[in-house]
Amino acid sequence: MMKKSSWMRILLLLCILVLLPAGTMATSVEVPPAQGEEPQAVRVLLGRLNIADRLDVTLHGAYSAQANGMQLMFGRGSDLAILLRDGRMYLYYADMRVDAGTEMILQRHPVEAGQLNGIRFANNPAIYEGDLRLTVVEGRIRLILTIGVEDYLHGVVPYEMSDSWPLEALKAQAVAARTYAVSKARANQARDYDLVDNTNDQVYKGRREEYVMAAKAIAETSGVCGFYKEELAMCYYSASNGGQTELAEHVWDSKADYGYLDMRDDPYDLENTQSKVQRVTIPKRTGDVTEAPYALRLLLSTQLADTLRAAGYDPAPESLRVDTVSAVRVDTPRFASPSRLYTMLHITFTYSARTRTDAQPASTAPATAQQEDQEVSLFTAAPTPEPTPTPTGEVPATETPTPTPTPTPTPQPVYGDFIAIPEAVTLAIPIFPDAEKMLSLGINSYDNEMISVVETADTFTIEARRFGHGVGMSQRGAEIMAGKYGMRYTEILGFYYPGMSLLRYAVGTHALPSVAAPLLQTAGPVPSPTPRPTLMPVTQALPQGAWYASVTGIEDDSTLNLRAAPDTSAEVLRKLYKNQQLIVLEECPQEDWVRVRTDVVEGYVMEKFLTMERVQ
Repeated sequence: MMKKSSWMRILLLLCILVLLPAGTMATSVEVPPAQGEEPQAVRVLLGRLNIADRLDVTLHGAYSAQANGMQLMFGRGSDLAILLRDGRMYLYYADMRVDAGTEMILQRHPVEAGQLNGIRFANNPAIYEGDLRLTVVEGRIRLILTIGVEDYLHGVVPYEMSDSWPLEALKAQAVAARTYAVSKARANQARDYDLVDNTNDQVYKGRREEYVMAAKAIAETSGVCGFYKEELAMCYYSASNGGQTELAEHVWDSKADYGYLDMRDDPYDLENTQSKVQRVTIPKRTGDVTEAPYALRLLLSTQLADTLRAAGYDPAPESLRVDTVSAVRVDTPRFASPSRLYTMLHITFTYSARTRTDAQPASTAPATAQQEDQEVSLFTAAPTPEPTPTPTGEVPATETPTPTPTPTPTPQPVYGDFIAIPEAVTLAIPIFPDAEKMLSLGINSYDNEMISVVETADTFTIEARRFGHGVGMSQRGAEIMAGKYGMRYTEILGFYYPGMSLLRYAVGTHALPSVAAPLLQTAGPVPSPTPRPTLMPVTQALPQGAWYASVTGIEDDSTLNLRAAPDTSAEVLRKLYKNQQLIVLEECPQEDWVRVRTDVVEGYVMEKFLTMERVQ
C-alpha cells in the first residue's frame, strides 16, 4: 500500500503539470509523412553580393572548375579570381590563367563527413554550400547557387530571425522558410533559378557555424512542410503584422486558394515591445505655437490652406497655432469586417492664425557722379596691368581677377499677432498618403500601416504599426508565443496558418558528382593567394577641417559605392569594403553626401554609411 506522503507528492506533481504552459516541457511532435521526397536542391540567384566584373573566392572544400570543355581540380583553401573582360570571363589561380568564356561552373565534390565543403566570397565570413554557375548577362557576372534545401535553410533562418530567439520560434521559422522554398522550387522548374537571395523571396546569406540554435531548429524539423488540400502551402511571413493578420488577396492580385489563412487579431505581436511602432503625440492644450508638433501643424495647415488664404492669413505651418485638440479618431476600414486597416483620420481642434508680410528687397543704389561721368566703350577692352615676372624670370599667364560678390541679407517677413478662430474645426483627412506622410507614420511601402489612437488626460498619441505585408506568421508574435508563453512551433504555425496541416518529407541527399581517380591521385598546385579586393591605405595628413571615418553601415558581404559626384546616378569610381578607412574632406551641399579621399582615390559617398573615428 502506498504511503499518504507518496500520494501527496504525486498529486502535487500532477498539479504542476496541469499548470505549466503549453510547450514548457520538451515533447517530441509527431508529424505524419508526406508523399514523395523533398526536392534535393534549390537554385538561388545571388544578387546581394553585387558582383559586376570581378569575383574573388576561397574554396573550402573539393571543387572543380568546368569551362570550355575543361575540368580543373582545386585543392582545399585555393583562392580564385574571375575577371570579366570584353564580355568573357578569365579564371586566375596562382600562375595559371584560363579563358572561361561566357559560362563556368564551380562544381562541388564529396569530402569526408564533418568537413566544410563550400565557397567563401571575399570579405564574407559565411560558407555558401553548393555548385556555383557563372554566366555573363548584360555585361555583368551573374551567379546562381545550386544548394540542398536543408543546407539552404542554414543561410536563411538565422537572418530572418535572430539566432538568440527561442528555439520553438526558430522551428516555426524553419518550417515556414522550408515550405516557401520547396513551393518556389516546384513552381519555377522552367526557369534557371528558383529564388533570389533578398527580401523579394527570403534573405539568404550563407551558413555560419556560430548559429547553433538555428541549426538545431532546422535539424529538429527536418523535412517538415505545410500543406493545404494535399498541396504545398505558401507560408508567407513578415516581421510584424501590427496586431492583426492580413489576407493574401488584399495584398497580391492572385487567384490562388489561400483558405488556410484568415484575418485575426494578434495579441502576441502587439505585446512584443520590439515590434516596429511609429508615433506622434499631440497635446490637448498648447500655449505656444511650437508646443504642437511641426508635423501636425504642417498637416493641418495644408488641409486649411484655402480657408486661411481666403481670410487673409498665412497658410504656412509657422503661422498656425493649434490651441486645443478635443478629439482624434480613425475609422473607415479599407476592407470588410473584421479589418482594422483604417483609412481616415478625424481631428477636432481650435486654432489661431496670423498674417505675414514679406519685406521688399532694398533697391539698387544709384551710381556715383564719378561713375556717371566715366565714359565706357563697349568695343574697347579695359587696360590690363602688366604682369610681374616671377622669381624664376618667367612671366605668368594673365588672369582677370574675379570680383567677390557682397552678400545681401535676406529680408525677414513681418508677422501679425495670432488671432484666435472661435469655432472648433473637424477635419477628415485620408491616412494614405496624407496623414501617413506628413506625420511620418510610414513603415512600409505597402500603405498598410495599422493606425490607432491612444488618449491620456493631456494628450492624444497616433500610433502606426505593421512592418511588412502582415500575411501569415508574424515573427515578433512568434517570438513572444515561444519565449513568454512556452508554445510549441506547431501551435505557433496553427495560429498563423489555421487551415494548414504539417507533413514531413523524406529528406533526400543532394548527391555530389564523384571525381575522376587521376584528379584525386595527382597533387594539385600549391595554393597561393591571388589578387583580391583589399582595403586601401590612408597615410596622408589630415587637411584643415577634415576628419577620419570608416565604412561601417553595410553588411559584411556588401560594398559601398564611391561616386564621381554626390548623386546616386553618378559614375561609380570604386567599391569600398566594410572597415575601409577614409579621410572626410567636407560635407556637401547635397544632403547626406560627403567628399572623401584615400591614398588611391577621391570621390563622394553617403555619410550615413560612415562612422567618425577621430577629429584633428
